[in-house]
Amino acid sequence: MSIRDTHRLLPGADGTAHHLYVDRFGPSGTGRKVYVQAGLHADEVPGMLVAAWLKTRLRALEEAGSLRAECVVLSVANPIGLGQAVLGYPLGRFDLASGRNFNRGFPMLAAQIGDAIEGRLNGFALHNRAVVREAWRELLDKAAPRHPVDDLQRTLMQLSIDADIVLDLHCSREAAMHIYTGEAIWNEAEPLARYLGARASLLAFDSGGQSFDEAHSLTWWQLQERFRGRYPIPNGCVSVTIEHRGQRDVSDELARQDAEAIISYLTYAGMIDAAVEPLPPLPHPATPLAGSEQFYAPATGVLLHRVEEGAHVQAGDEMFVVVDPVEGTRTAVHSSTSGVFYMRRDVRYVRAGDPLGRVTGEKTLRSGYLLGA
Repeated sequence: MSIRDTHRLLPGADGTAHHLYVDRFGPSGTGRKVYVQAGLHADEVPGMLVAAWLKTRLRALEEAGSLRAECVVLSVANPIGLGQAVLGYPLGRFDLASGRNFNRGFPMLAAQIGDAIEGRLNGFALHNRAVVREAWRELLDKAAPRHPVDDLQRTLMQLSIDADIVLDLHCSREAAMHIYTGEAIWNEAEPLARYLGARASLLAFDSGGQSFDEAHSLTWWQLQERFRGRYPIPNGCVSVTIEHRGQRDVSDELARQDAEAIISYLTYAGMIDAAVEPLPPLPHPATPLAGSEQFYAPATGVLLHRVEEGAHVQAGDEMFVVVDPVEGTRTAVHSSTSGVFYMRRDVRYVRAGDPLGRVTGEKTLRSGYLLGA
């Protein structure tokens, strides 16, 4: 039977408290685990509805005895952000008390883990995976969070570091379905992109933002690099950020479709005892996150979109027009890259320098910090 755990977070002020509600399905102690969370950016609603549908499906699979792994789902992973609103407008991406992005600055502990496990590794990858997870958990348990956001991030990591599959459900402003994942684990994540119908799959070893999915994948990759040639370190987990289209793409039809795609992937990965659905074609090849062209407003004014999200564009295509409402002048923005226009801003009035959207690209264009604010 499914179990619900409650985790109380560090309060931000007297008389306040936030709680994480953790739903668990399937057998524990099998050595296999799936972790899914939604709403880390608390104003991104589509993933929360996907998680609700996913829990319904997992509950039915559990009752049928079809789950081969423990499946942990947090349909609301950020109650702090979910409680924030200014003049009726929800603000769940940044913590209003500190200005921090809830999905940036997760604890990156590869160096400390590596120091702790020196002398404890051997020639067996499964043994080394268990050693890494144990040391990782000990470090998190010893950490003393000073701020509610620190406590939130630490708790989410504690709940997920022993998972084989980690899915973080997000969305963009206006976007086609796309995913972010580690370059080192693309082969394992690619079937998920196929089942989801991802129009773009963006890969990086290190995007520079210390996001939740990279707190997993990058840590394992850094440990692999440290012990390469001495001890085998497995990937540890397949961690993926799924962008469920745009903020207004909230419907039972889309959520059910995406939940079924996740179920198909978990079945493919051996976490569910059921017939494996044939792999659909990949809508678009994976591309480096560093190859995405980012567009910026060249002037201030009313923004007109010339291309729908998800469309394939060619270099030279007109993407946007900015209209000066006073003078009537128009300034066009063209793509320098051929690829998929996978996300755009939802505002229709911009200031010079504002980000407008992104197109996938095969050639590296950027380095350093690769994520948005």
